[in-house]
Amino acid sequence: MSRLIYAGTPEPAVEPLRRLVADGHDVAAVLTRPDAPTGRKRVLTPSPVASVADELGIPTIKASRIDDQTHEALAAVDADLAVVVAYGGLIPERTLNVPRHGWVNLHFSELPLLRGAAPVQWALIQGMDATAATVFVLEKGLDTGPIVGSTPLPIQPEDTAATLLAKLSHEGAELLSRCVPDLIAGRIEPTPQQGEPTLAPKLNRNDGRVDLSASAQAVHDRIAGVTPEPGAFVSLGEGTLKLGRVDVVQESVDSMHQDLGAGHLAVESGKHGRVLLGTGHGAVALTQVQPAGKKMMNATDWARGIDLDGTVLG
Repeated sequence: MSRLIYAGTPEPAVEPLRRLVADGHDVAAVLTRPDAPTGRKRVLTPSPVASVADELGIPTIKASRIDDQTHEALAAVDADLAVVVAYGGLIPERTLNVPRHGWVNLHFSELPLLRGAAPVQWALIQGMDATAATVFVLEKGLDTGPIVGSTPLPIQPEDTAATLLAKLSHEGAELLSRCVPDLIAGRIEPTPQQGEPTLAPKLNRNDGRVDLSASAQAVHDRIAGVTPEPGAFVSLGEGTLKLGRVDVVQESVDSMHQDLGAGHLAVESGKHGRVLLGTGHGAVALTQVQPAGKKMMNATDWARGIDLDGTVLG
């Protein structure tokens, strides 16, 4: 099998690494981001990919960017191919020429749609009904290289960024397993991307603010796309209320939501009544919420402790 460099950092990059190793490839080095502070105590913690590389006995190169020292370390690996899955940094043009067969990137969209750092999140925010795992040849431009292979994946109504990333990580691992040997052996000819590109820039905290004047479907899609990071929130008095996943209330089933104004709350009658939140058109049912200074909790438990008539979210 082939001698590889693997570049990746977060949890979705773990399964593709494990699959390449299981396939018998010699993953000779892993490039990942440096240890980062996590948790309330801000303890320095290796990335998920670094932890797995250590478990598998693979040497790691930890760098937030590829400087001269990192470039030389990668060149010394003498790799056939480098595989990138959410490394979190740019690969300089000179480093792209280090492996004999260059670099390939596993990207989570149907390129050229959603080029950039957050394709899964923006696919959900934009209400798309499908996405894809795509392997393409890395070049100087932002996700512009020719495509090696692609696997489509439908988006389900209950998907969040977390669940969709997990599915795409699995599909991407399978895709790399098929593509890497064929690419190195010359049995695949990468094809140029076709169509009008769109962008998927990295999200910031304010992207998690939910506009309740939008439709119920748009509110649902926004929350799905920012769950778990950066997290969805609305205004509650002078503070904020974090929102977990929501369900769109169907008019054919429920009618009381039609009288709810945007930001207003109501609880359905009955033992299993849901907490409904009005939007600009229709309503959503809350599943979990997190008041300031508290842990995430069941929405019905939270609703029992507040004055619904006096509470308006914004």
